[in-house]
Amino acid sequence: MTTISQTAGRNLRPSSTGGFFSTLAQGAYALFNSLERRSAVKTLSDLDDRALRDIGITRSQIEDAVYGQVKAELTRYL
Repeated sequence: MTTISQTAGRNLRPSSTGGFFSTLAQGAYALFNSLERRSAVKTLSDLDDRALRDIGITRSQIEDAVYGQVKAELTRYL
């Protein structure tokens, strides 16, 4: 005879609120991801050619390596 059982399992928030926060979270994640990748490109660009060779990439492959566009010549080292 309690009213708790009648509302149990129901979503009391409007569905549009969940969509808004989900979109906001996805945008924040995309921004953080973009900033992190830009920082990685800058860090790798600051390395000398010998250090890049030790990692297994050349200067022209930095952005491809950071953004996940692995070329066939890089996969032979994996």
